[in-house]
Amino acid sequence: QVQLVESGRGLVQPGGSLRLSCAASGSIFIIYGMGWYRQAPGKQRELVAGIDSGGSINYVDSVKGRFTISRDNGKNTVALQMNSLKPDDTGVYYCYVISSATPITPPSDYWGQGTQVTVSS
Repeated sequence: QVQLVESGRGLVQPGGSLRLSCAASGSIFIIYGMGWYRQAPGKQRELVAGIDSGGSINYVDSVKGRFTISRDNGKNTVALQMNSLKPDDTGVYYCYVISSATPITPPSDYWGQGTQVTVSS
């Protein structure tokens, strides 16, 4: 099993910044991908940003140029720096990890408990 602990929830004004962090621990041999999804009220969960083991990154179009994802492979952490926040960025942000516990174990998805981000004046 893998446990994910998120931090960085908060209420910020439009135009403000917030940094989310997520630390993975437990039975980890390799982490293939890490990233963040979010779910706004009344909407489906969407991928915000993801980064794979090779460092390739993808962002949802609405956050490009404003959000930056990074990972520390040595610490099994992933962070999301969010700048120029907008009210539409409001939602619950979920960290995810795709990892294997051994060299021969198929990869599995793991999720954090979710952290609330509210952008409002």
